Amino acid sequence: MATEPSPRLETTPARKPRRIALALLIACLGLFGLDALLFRTHMYASILEPDSSAGLVELILWREKRAQRTAGDNLVVTLGNSRMGYVPKVVDLRPQQTGYGIRTAGVAGSDPRLWYYMLRDLDPTARRYRAIVIGVDDYDDEDRAFNPDDNIGALHYCITRLRWSDAIEFAQSFHSREFQWEAFRGAVLKGIALQSDIQAFLSHPLKRIAYVRLCHRGWPDWTYDYVESSRSMAGLRIDWSKLEATYPPGMTEEQKQTARDWLIHEPNPQTGRLAHFFRTWLGRIADRYRESRTKIIFVRLPRGPIPRPDYLVKKRSSSIRELASRPNVILANEHLFDCLERPELFKDAVHLNRDGIDLFSPMIADEVARILGPPGAK
Repeated sequence: MATEPSPRLETTPARKPRRIALALLIACLGLFGLDALLFRTHMYASILEPDSSAGLVELILWREKRAQRTAGDNLVVTLGNSRMGYVPKVVDLRPQQTGYGIRTAGVAGSDPRLWYYMLRDLDPTARRYRAIVIGVDDYDDEDRAFNPDDNIGALHYCITRLRWSDAIEFAQSFHSREFQWEAFRGAVLKGIALQSDIQAFLSHPLKRIAYVRLCHRGWPDWTYDYVESSRSMAGLRIDWSKLEATYPPGMTEEQKQTARDWLIHEPNPQTGRLAHFFRTWLGRIADRYRESRTKIIFVRLPRGPIPRPDYLVKKRSSSIRELASRPNVILANEHLFDCLERPELFKDAVHLNRDGIDLFSPMIADEVARILGPPGAK
């Protein structure tokens, strides 16, 4: 007589895939949960390597949030990369003050993509500042050899500020598919983007913690008291018809290289990518402050020790001038810093030296005061 199949044996093969799927789901949830606990709270951000891109951003945000508590109502912040050579101490030591407290949240190597995320956390209400001063290379768009929309380094600058809701938009801001995927993956699971920092921390955890504490004790004073190099580009001459430079004796190879990269290069194809990038990220900053009392002030930075002639490239658009049509966006005098475009005021072809910064910083302060009017005005 035949026997009935065992119900237990019959259902076992069907249960196995479900159990595997359930185990994978639990593992994924655990991974996302652990990543969120470590990297979407202050837990790991507080021990980031201070000299890293992400660690530097955290230090600047920490310093500026702390300063907000005592800075009063007439607070202004400057944003930019290393070319934005505003030094608050130079202005603070002047006997004649404007009545505005002007601070700097600029980050070397950064771009408008980071500035947007920094401002979102530095100024959650979009009303803390009287003005945000943004330094740009030009009011017209000139595509260069380096395209900021494919700067994957931005992931490491922005990583601690990204939310899950930013992942798709942040990834789509990159041009290449490869970088889009890398940015999306890092924005979703931050531990992937921070793995080199994590490995370094695990190698020497006590040393890292001690260094972080040292920076929290001294970094605001170190940055406030920092004195720029006094070296200069004095003696530099450029024949624009041949795109050739004559360098004075003693000029370093680094200085010469910056001149070749920044000044005496052939024009690059004008693709419109820079304009699109600026419209996206600077536009988002302007939109965020549309209903705010805060003004967005753009300043054209000194172009170099010897500015490139305009005839070398035909610039096809001006995203900065377009933004100035909005009521909360103002362009500072385009030629304000022309007087600083001299070799003796630059330490290389890109950055002002000590003497240049000592002139540049008060000029920024005075221009901001002129644009905003008396500090008591709304």
